[in-house]
Amino acid sequence: MSETSRDTRVTRVPPRQLYRWVATAEMITWTLLLIGMVLKYTGVTEWGVRIAGSVHGFVFLCYVASTVFVAANQRWRPAITLFGLGSAIVPWLTWPFDRWVDRRGLLDGDWHAEGAGLRGWMLRNPLAAIGLALVVVVAVMSALLWLGPPTGWATRFA
Repeated sequence: MSETSRDTRVTRVPPRQLYRWVATAEMITWTLLLIGMVLKYTGVTEWGVRIAGSVHGFVFLCYVASTVFVAANQRWRPAITLFGLGSAIVPWLTWPFDRWVDRRGLLDGDWHAEGAGLRGWMLRNPLAAIGLALVVVVAVMSALLWLGPPTGWATRFA
C-alpha cells in the first residue's frame, strides 16, 4: 500500500459510547471511594480514601467535561445538562442518568464537527483535543490537590 492510499481517518468513539464509559467509570470510582471511607472510619486505613479519592476526583472532572461536551454536541436543554452534571454528586446516579438520556434518544447520532467554534475544532482534531482536555483536567486536579480538602479552604485564604 502506498503512502497516498493509506486511510488516515481517526475512528471516533460515538457520543453514546463515550458517555457510557465515563458514567460507568464515575460510578465505579464512587464505589471505591465509599469503600475507602468505610475503611478509614472503621480505623483500618486511610489509604483507601487517599487513592480512591484522587482517582474519583480525576474521573469526576472527566465526567463533567464529557457531560458538557456531549450536551453541547447533542443540543441538550440546559435543565438536562444541569441534571447530568448534578448526577455526578450523588453516588451511582451517573449510570441511571446515562440510561435515561439514552432511552430518550438524547445520545443518538454522531459528533457534529461543523462550525468554527471550539467543539468543531476538537472534533476535526481529536488527538489534539484529547491532549488539551487531559492538560486542563490535570491542571484543575493539581489546583484542587494544592488547595487540599474543602474543609480547609476557608483557613487557607483567611
